[in-house]
Amino acid sequence: MSFRTLALSLLLLIAVFYAGIYGWATVRAARAEAANPPAGSFIEVDGRRIHYIEAGDGPPVVLLHGAFGSLRDYTYSLMPKLAERYRVIAFDRPGLGYSDPLYPGVLSGQAESPAAQARILAAAARQLGAEKPIVVGHSFGGIVAYAWALDHDPAAIVSLAGVALPWPGDLGWIYTVNGTVLGGALAAPLISALTPRSRIDSGLVYTFAPHPMPTGYDSHIGAYMPLRLGAFRSNAKQVNWLRPHVVEMEARYPGLTLPIEIVHGGQDVTVPIAIHSGPLSERLNNVTLTVIDDAGHMPQHSHEDATLAAIDRAADRAGLN
Repeated sequence: MSFRTLALSLLLLIAVFYAGIYGWATVRAARAEAANPPAGSFIEVDGRRIHYIEAGDGPPVVLLHGAFGSLRDYTYSLMPKLAERYRVIAFDRPGLGYSDPLYPGVLSGQAESPAAQARILAAAARQLGAEKPIVVGHSFGGIVAYAWALDHDPAAIVSLAGVALPWPGDLGWIYTVNGTVLGGALAAPLISALTPRSRIDSGLVYTFAPHPMPTGYDSHIGAYMPLRLGAFRSNAKQVNWLRPHVVEMEARYPGLTLPIEIVHGGQDVTVPIAIHSGPLSERLNNVTLTVIDDAGHMPQHSHEDATLAAIDRAADRAGLN
């Protein structure tokens, strides 16, 4: 067999293999979406559909989820309680959940920055009549909340274990590889198609540690939804390319004068308090930091009362109550 024939045969095998991988990833995504259809409504901003759900009456509160998440994180428990006294709007951030990405396609060389996400979500909130909301952000949603504060004049922000400042080192291979065009084309489909449910569950348990994952949480959020190929690529790119944006934002933080409430776990190893919320609270005198010593990365679930209290304080400080 000639080298050329061997090379062509190998390329054909690879093509057949990846056709199967893409096909199975598509099947898994379709099953996940059938089991977890859109929970809310859609609004169009700049030609992009943004998925949201709203409930309640009162001062407006916007909820922004973290990486590998969706608005379903909030509808598990927190949002119904907030809706007893606030008008609450939870968004799927661009590219995640059921919201359109700003830069679609595997060949896109761009990712949605915190500023770009804040811009389109603030516009969506204005269309819904929420002009000056309290913006609540968890994890990656925290840095989007800070971007919202820098450019769009909310009433207050509440960060729940939120990214705030640049961090040392890298974020691991899953972001470094899958956040690139080549990785998105070749590695991401393998993860999307082949990741077992046990790996998804172990990742959720790790995120909640040292507290247990709430009963039924994995089913409520649709555990496979973040591994749908489009959402997985969007998330990987957003996280992989985040740090330079945080560096730029850090220089602007001294101009923030609005009320800022932070709830952060002392045992958070995903977004460590010593790198993010702790130093920020020392730099800005308008920050109230609530440290929960035994909490990990999900204080909105493990310490829901502290989260609700922080949002109430933000409303009081902003003169909304």
